[in-house]
Amino acid sequence: MNTVHDSMSRQGLTRPREGRLIAGVVAGLARRFGIDPWLARLLFVVVLLAIPGSQILIYPILWILMPSEKPAFATTPYPPAV
Repeated sequence: MNTVHDSMSRQGLTRPREGRLIAGVVAGLARRFGIDPWLARLLFVVVLLAIPGSQILIYPILWILMPSEKPAFATTPYPPAV
């Protein structure tokens, strides 16, 4: 599974930490293809209404396969011991 996550990360397919509505799949796809997330969500719904079915299967699969975006800075939950 890590190789799939690494491959998607290299291609720019990550779920953003900010701007998610459900899981961030459509927002991540929108960011990857350079379009507005709301336009991507609208297109997703229109395609779902026009051709029902497969999107309901694709979304959870991408939710599992697309890695979540890594934080911009590394934080430690506890200060270092002195």
